[in-house]
Amino acid sequence: MEDLEKIAKDVVHCAYQIHKQLGPGLLEKVYEICLEFELKNCGYDVKRQTKVAIKYKGIEFPESLRLDLIVNDSIIIEVKAVE
Repeated sequence: MEDLEKIAKDVVHCAYQIHKQLGPGLLEKVYEICLEFELKNCGYDVKRQTKVAIKYKGIEFPESLRLDLIVNDSIIIEVKAVE
């Protein structure tokens, strides 16, 4: 649990640094790429645009979820940008 809290704090810190540097108004993909870069620089294992199968009641559907970022196989980040 302590590890998850540290990762979460680092995610927020990195996101804040990116926002401070780049400001608002860019596409989500820009923030996503920058956040991946910053988190990797912090030593985390980061996967971007990972597909995850949808399984329901023993059935696996051909559609899948696409997760923006997964940090250390434990925290999912969905990047959002608004006008």
